[in-house]
This record gives sequence, structure tokens and C-alpha cells, in this order.
Amino acid sequence: MEEEKIICGSLFEDDYLIRSLGGGIASQPEVALTELVANAWDAGATEVKIFIPEERGQRLTIEDNGIGMSQEEFHNRWMKLSYNRIKHQGKKVVFPKGVERTRFAYGRNGVGRHGLLCFNDTEYYIATTKNGKMLTVTITTQIKGQPIAITNENESDIDKNIHGTKLEVIVSQNLPNVEKIRDIISAKFLHDPHFTIEINRVCLQLEDLKGNLGRTTIKIADTNISLEAYFIDSQKSSRKSLYQGIAFWQGGRLVGEPSWILGQEMVLDGRTTLAKRYTFVISTNDLSDEVKEDWTGFRNTATMKKVYNEVSAYVNEKFAELSRSSITETKIRIKQDLKEKLKDASPLTLYEIDEAIESISIESPKATPESYNIAIEAIINLEKSKNGRELLQKLAKFNEDDIDGLNQMLDKWTVKDALIVLSEIDKRLTIIEAIRKLSKDPNIDELHILHPLVTEARWLFGPEYDSAEYISNRQLQTVINTLFKDKVIKRKDINYQKRPDIVCFDNSTMSVTGTEDFDAENDLSTVAKILIVELKRGGFKITRDERNQAQNYTGDISFSLPNAKINTYVVGDNIADNVERMVTAGRNEVGKVFVSTFAQLVDTAEKRLFGLRDKLSSMYDDVPGMDLYRDANAKLKFKY
Repeated sequence: MEEEKIICGSLFEDDYLIRSLGGGIASQPEVALTELVANAWDAGATEVKIFIPEERGQRLTIEDNGIGMSQEEFHNRWMKLSYNRIKHQGKKVVFPKGVERTRFAYGRNGVGRHGLLCFNDTEYYIATTKNGKMLTVTITTQIKGQPIAITNENESDIDKNIHGTKLEVIVSQNLPNVEKIRDIISAKFLHDPHFTIEINRVCLQLEDLKGNLGRTTIKIADTNISLEAYFIDSQKSSRKSLYQGIAFWQGGRLVGEPSWILGQEMVLDGRTTLAKRYTFVISTNDLSDEVKEDWTGFRNTATMKKVYNEVSAYVNEKFAELSRSSITETKIRIKQDLKEKLKDASPLTLYEIDEAIESISIESPKATPESYNIAIEAIINLEKSKNGRELLQKLAKFNEDDIDGLNQMLDKWTVKDALIVLSEIDKRLTIIEAIRKLSKDPNIDELHILHPLVTEARWLFGPEYDSAEYISNRQLQTVINTLFKDKVIKRKDINYQKRPDIVCFDNSTMSVTGTEDFDAENDLSTVAKILIVELKRGGFKITRDERNQAQNYTGDISFSLPNAKINTYVVGDNIADNVERMVTAGRNEVGKVFVSTFAQLVDTAEKRLFGLRDKLSSMYDDVPGMDLYRDANAKLKFKY
């Protein structure tokens, strides 16, 4: 294939390389220097010497005794943007002659080598020696159209036993703090007797895992990954680590920063005593492919999810062992903290408190001292209550979601407030479920069962009816008795003194209630709004005859009480196809007649209860309709 003629090459902004470094390399001294130390490690160095000046305008240097680079290697590696180290050199480090070791490289994308641009974004200097040749170059970012370029280059002969690389830069920005850099880099690399780091002639003490309480090998299923897990007590180590949490070390270099969060799971609250005292180190050579290019953490992969799960299980088991071994100490501390509240406790209560402490220590080894105290105080208070034991048994069966939900509820409500609200919701749901289950049974007595339920659920017909103002006033009773005196069936099983608003027909029962108001002109009490509910027996189909009958007596009432607005509902099990669902009636059409089914009432209730009936329906699924009626009857104290 003939070589194609290039019409236009790539163009680069002047600050292209600076912006492409990422990961803080171009702006954070500790990140830049950590990357340059890692480069020395990858070059097979056994020592790295860093000198940080006191002021800007002076030279910062980094020198290592690694394998160095030839002129050709320098051009192909250092000058190639995003150089893929793994592809061209492999995972293992190549050492200078005479050094026989095995070491895994950190670098992969060729970015960290430009860390000196953090301190001067225009140029830096390199002297690298290999095989008796020293190459010195000046690197600049100021050549137009070139992200990086060599402006001065010289190669000279030198002693063949000398090898390594020296980097220099005149600091114009981001002057590092020497003590801070020492602390950070010390915590970024595990101790290796064949790798030392010196900053301003002070040799760093790298992380040495002193205070180790135990070492465990963790094998990750279905992979070739092996982890060495260390449980560290910071109080027993020679110095405190800069970090706390679970630290992952790939090839002896810290990945990201230690944390008590693995993936999306928080293993331990970092504010607890346990978190502040103990650290876990997970060391391996097998996770290089999972590390992000800037070493700020791991990639989000299925392999890392497996690693996190295994490490989390290991950490939890170690804390469980620690908690079980310190149960006696925990008991002594808690009893000392609560000695005033325990001074009058019975032997049985003290025994149960001991049991509770042991249970919490085993089941929740990461519980804080505050959590223990709260739990024991709750036991003391519950023991004083006659229902305390029963409540404890219920709490013991709560799952995590129930416990979290209860905690959130008690943040906003008192127990009394919650009981009032929950009691009202339960009452309404019980009534609706009873109506749903009983309305299709033709043998159900609508007078004594369905009608009391519907009457107590007037809110089904509109929120305005859910009011104590709805009463059976005498003016309305007089009108009803006059209108229906020839149609009413007097039943011996109903006390009309207690329920004067009830009207009984052959196949239905009607209740009439209304609100009183004061006439502005004469200050006399008058009926303002009337709700009429006619319930058919279970299984009854409503036809035009029933609708027309309701329309007629709605009209009659409107002429007797001309100032009242009337809403009439005829409710049955089902409705004939040719029946209109709403018609107007009465004088000036002040009345409206609605034809509805019991199922529609239940659906309306679902909406008015914000979907709670559907969400909580499992509570009532196995309860027979009559049992629900009796439950509602007891709650509402119906008396007929």
C-alpha cells in the first residue's frame, strides 16, 4: 500500500501536556514526587535521593541508581506520549548488572515521568547513564506545535560501572514542604531493605507493618489472585501511620488512600475507637491490572468486587474475634458508666444485661461504646415496664430496614404521635378491607354490618365529609320522617333513638346526615349540606329503577330544605349497563345522584390513603371479612 500524503497533521495547544497529566501530577508536589519515586523503582533502583530547595528559583533534584537509559531508549520511551510500559517492557523490573531480584513495575502509561512540570511548567533537565554513556538533555514545553521537545542534547563517555538517572528542575511554582513530603512518601511505599528513599539527606522510614497482630493469606475464588492480609494495632507500632483504614498495597506501593469503604460498602465508621486504633494492610502483586492509571484507586470490575467481598469478610471476622476476647472488659466499662442507673437493678436485670452485652459483642462486634450504653439503658427502662419483655422480643426480630425506619421515625415523631397516626390508618384500612370482603355476600346484613362501616368511612365520598360537623340534626330528621313515613320498614332490631338518621327499605338501608349553618339574615340554624348514602344488600345490581327512586327522594328533600346542597350515593355490588352514573335532581338541580359500586369505594379509598391499602394489603389478606368487621367494630365502638 502506497504511503498516503498527509494533508494536515495534529495540532497541540501550548499547555497540552500539562493538562493531559491528570491525577494532580501537574499541581500537587506530593503526587508528582511519589510518581517520580515510582519511576526510580521501575528502573531497578535500590536508592533514591531527593533534594528540595528552601526557596523558589533554586534547583530540585531527584537522583536514582537504576538501570538508566541509552539515547535510543530515551527517545523511544521518555519522548513518547502515553508510553505503554507493560507493552514494551513487561510487568517485571530489569535491574542493573550485578543485582538479582524480582520486582514488579508500577508504571503503565508514561505520565509520571513528567512530574517535574509540577514545579516548572516550561522546562526541566535529565542526565541518564547506561553502558558507559551519559546522555544529558533539556526538555521543554515551549516549542510551538510540540507538546514536549528536546532543545539541548549531549552524549558522552563515562565509567561503565556508573548507572542511573538524575532529574533537575528550577522551582518556579508549587515549592514542596519537606516535612510533609517525607510523611506522605513514607506512607506510600512498604519497607523493602533493597529500596531506600532519602529526602534532603534524611533516610525515610517506610511503612514497616510493626504492630502486626496476625497475617492471613486470602485466595480469591476463580482467579489467580492471592492477598496477604495484616491486622495492625497502631498503639503497638513504633510510629503512627499517616492513614487509617484498609490499605491496599500493589507491589509494595499504596493504591489510593486507606479507607474503611470497600467499593460501595462502608465496613466500619471511621469515627469509632476501633477505626482509630486498628489498620488492615492488604499486600499483593496480583492486582496490577485492576489499578487505575494514576494509582488513585482500583477500577470498578467484577474481579475487584470479589476482592472487596473477601477482604470485608476477613475484616469483620477479625473484629468479631477482637470483640469476643474483650467481653469482660466491655462489661466492666459499661457497668461503671451506668453505675447510678444500675444501683437498684435486680439480679435478674443484671444477668440480662450481661447476656445483652455478650450478644451485642458477638452479633455486632463493631458497635460503638455509645451504642452499648444506649442498648443497656433501654433494657433498664424496659425492665421497669410491664410490656418491656414483649417489646424486646419484637425488636429482636426486626431486620435492618425496620430498625433504620424506626430510628428515622423517632427522629421526627414521639411514640404517642406515631400511635395516633398509625391507629387512624389501621382503623381506616380495616374498614375498607372489611367492606371489600363483605360487599359481595348476599347474606350480609347491610344495616348492621355494611352501613356502620360505610358511615364511619364518609371520607370515601369526599374529604369535606370527614368532619365532626356532620350530624343528624332534628330539622333533617323531621323532613326524612315526613317524606318516608309510608315507605319505611320499622325494624325491631334497630334503636331509632340512637340512629334516627337510618331509613330502612325492602332491599336497602339509607342514612342521611348533614351539617348545620346559621342563616346570615335571621341567625337561625339551618341545614347547609346533606349526604345521603343508600346501600343495597350484598350482590345487588343497581338498575334505572333504583337510580330513579334515589333521584325522586333527592328532589323531595331539596324542596323541603331549599338552601341545602345534596349529594346522594346509591351503592351496590354492580350496575346495569344502561344506568347513568351521575344525574342531577331537585329544585334548581341542587342535588346530585351518584351510582357506584362497593369496588369503586375501595378504589377511591386506595387513592385517598396514598396507596397505603395496596402497600399494606398483606396485613389483611388472610383475615376473614367478618373478623375485620369485628376488629373495626371494637375500634369504633359501634352501638346499634
